[in-house]
Amino acid sequence: MWLFLLFVAVPLIEIGLFIQVGGAIGLWPTLAIVVFTAVLGTWMLRAQGVRTIEKLRRSLTDMEDPTEQLAHGAMLLFSAALLLTPGFFTDAIGFLLLFPPVRSMVFRALKGRVGIAAFSVRPMQPGEGPHCRGYEGASNRDIIDGEFTEVDPGVRPTHPPTLGGIDPTRH
Repeated sequence: MWLFLLFVAVPLIEIGLFIQVGGAIGLWPTLAIVVFTAVLGTWMLRAQGVRTIEKLRRSLTDMEDPTEQLAHGAMLLFSAALLLTPGFFTDAIGFLLLFPPVRSMVFRALKGRVGIAAFSVRPMQPGEGPHCRGYEGASNRDIIDGEFTEVDPGVRPTHPPTLGGIDPTRH
């Protein structure tokens, strides 16, 4: 029921605001404001997004709970959708969500309503991780770490090949 009311109320609010602002300043300035707020919001969103990703990366590196940073990222995505939607009401809410203190307040309000089952961190065991996927019982001794360099097929080598420091041309 709340979602239905939201889908009815937001467009009505936007239409009313467009009529009021357009009547006060005219059509072209009103449209210019809508375009300007979308561009400004996109620019601000990019800056906030970079900061949020850095904080998320830091929390994962420090093995801390990333829940709040993930929530901030989700709110930034929601903010982007609101800022790209033409309208004054949606722009106001979108701009509010660009400010970290507002997002923190929303997170605290939603945190009580959403349950987090668990968050735990443990060291990776031998045979775990993306490099061992599909190999049951793989261990670190099954992994060969190496480096390679792509060679242009048209370039001729300037010296004979070696295998582990052993020159195969010498016996």
